Amino acid sequence: MTAELTRGQNHPLPRARLEIRISAGTPVVAGATLGDENGTIHGVERVVHPGAPTLPGLEVSRQAAADHRLAVDLDAVPDAVHRVSVLLALPVGGSGPARFGAVAAPFVAVTDLDGDEVASYTITGLEAETAVVALELYRRQGAWKVRAVGQGYAGGLAELLADQKLSQAHQLAASIHEAVASGLARSIPAPPAAAPAHRPDHGTAPRTGPGAPVPPASPYDPRGASAPGPQTPGAPGRTGGPQPYPGGPGEPATTGQPSAPSAGGPVDYSHPRRQNAAPPPPPPAAPPAEPGQPARPVAGDATGWSMEERLYNQVWGMFEDLARTTAAYRSAVDFAESRMEKELDQVLSDPRSRIGGQGDAAREEARSRHGRLVSQAREVLDRDVAQLVAEAEVVEPALPAAFARWDNPVWHAYRVPMEIPMALRLGDLHLPEADRIRIPMLIRLPLERGLWIDSGRSASLDGSFADSHEMRRLGLETAVAHAARLLAVYPAGEFTVHVIDPAGSGAQALAPLVRSGVLAAPPAQGAAGAADVLARLTQRVDLVQMALRGGAPDALPPGLDTSQQLLVVNDFPHGFDDRAVNQLRYLADEGPAVGVHLMMVADREESAGFGPLLDPLWRSLLRLTPVADDHLADPWVGHAWTYEPPLVPPGSQVLQQVLAQVAAARRSWDR
Repeated sequence: MTAELTRGQNHPLPRARLEIRISAGTPVVAGATLGDENGTIHGVERVVHPGAPTLPGLEVSRQAAADHRLAVDLDAVPDAVHRVSVLLALPVGGSGPARFGAVAAPFVAVTDLDGDEVASYTITGLEAETAVVALELYRRQGAWKVRAVGQGYAGGLAELLADQKLSQAHQLAASIHEAVASGLARSIPAPPAAAPAHRPDHGTAPRTGPGAPVPPASPYDPRGASAPGPQTPGAPGRTGGPQPYPGGPGEPATTGQPSAPSAGGPVDYSHPRRQNAAPPPPPPAAPPAEPGQPARPVAGDATGWSMEERLYNQVWGMFEDLARTTAAYRSAVDFAESRMEKELDQVLSDPRSRIGGQGDAAREEARSRHGRLVSQAREVLDRDVAQLVAEAEVVEPALPAAFARWDNPVWHAYRVPMEIPMALRLGDLHLPEADRIRIPMLIRLPLERGLWIDSGRSASLDGSFADSHEMRRLGLETAVAHAARLLAVYPAGEFTVHVIDPAGSGAQALAPLVRSGVLAAPPAQGAAGAADVLARLTQRVDLVQMALRGGAPDALPPGLDTSQQLLVVNDFPHGFDDRAVNQLRYLADEGPAVGVHLMMVADREESAGFGPLLDPLWRSLLRLTPVADDHLADPWVGHAWTYEPPLVPPGSQVLQQVLAQVAAARRSWDR
């Protein structure tokens, strides 16, 4: 079974003779360095690259290519070598991309000689980097392991080699690029972009495609807060082009073994089960509709390696379609109003037409033209929204549990998953011009930001106000629903929830988590309980960070819980002193990178006594509300999206049933 690694994870290697297969979606340079136990490279003769493609136990290709195969024989590697670092770099001086953030995430797999994958790693989170250490093969107590590294360098190969203490780093980097430039005529071009998926014509602006701006992977940014960096270097639009998840969730489609190289021709370095970096095309669409009728929507008709990814991309496409068609409508209305104002100004500026029947007729004509333009724009919007509503009616029932609302029947057949899903639903989004359609708000996993459930007083969409006590209750109930969903979508034993409830005021709302037994411990109460939980989680962050920085993530203390951790904090800031507040800030800033996440249920105004100390904390968290509120903005067109929390239907037992299965699976896993 293939181990799908995340950054910092390692996996044992079962044999010495291996292949490292790379799919990058664009021509890249592949090489490797041989280092000692500290990772230091002792001379240029310990670097294998296109200019010197062979060393004892290693062989790389002589050219830049979109796909590579690196041959490895660990038994032939010199005894003084303890680390083999596999590196990728973008060629310089060509017409290709200038940074890894502009291309699809590179996919790296370690396979045996039969092509069976031992471990794989998709290198996400790259932006301005032009070189990256993808994997590291290292000795540990006489055995070899592989570790996912993903360390990028904006300074390119020279900076990468210098970081590994090579004194001739700049000279060697220049010679590598010269060797690549001399072999450009033999380089393997990037695989062609996938053909655009067959999609119904919504009449909206073109979807994301080649040449279009690349949006970040998560559009859900708090208004006024700085936008987070992209989670993936590409947008899962509904057209062709490099997709952001090569080798992502789900088994890639098998395309057969590569053909043998012809005599004198270039070697085919493509992955035997992935002939190009573009995902397989979507499944066949539904039969064509009657002439003159809109095409019938199909669930999962976007591109992707698995049904889960196709549905994720389709939801993204629906979000983009609604954003663009609404932006077009608003632009048309603004144009109509500005044109009417200009025409009215012209009428009023002419003394001869200000009074009398001629002026009245001109004003009436201007208003009539404005009405026609707005009516035409509304017809287009209504047509597009109707198509999206029809698509949502097909897509919503087909969503997996991680993407589904609590009232979706998929939860009645819920079973604890064996794999982590690619995303999680945190609620719904809609726009005032298209109130009929709700777009699922999907956030990639693992979480890259903590969550802030704002329990401050807020006006709901119907104009009513909830008092502070009601908002606190709703806020904690929303947090419990989010925590339960996170527990439900992770495999047993891979997600742990801690709760701090200093005054014990949330006992009723926390009852589903407490009664089911899914919490790591009963909710911590009082200042001493809060300090104990914060100290343990802070220590965990420190230990994991030290292990990663020291290059020994497998040297953590025995018994340390390596699962993802979520801390739910209720009724902040009551019961928290300055030390606890600083620990919360530390967890919010440093925790997500090492698997510790924060969920605050708090009213920002009540914490005003701490002054600007807490401003960075609020900015680092994704603000959500327990009632519908239009506080979220997308970075493309600046729409204010109305967010609706994922509430459990009144009287439903689905939350208790799901948590009972999670608790049973955890007990079985702990045995």
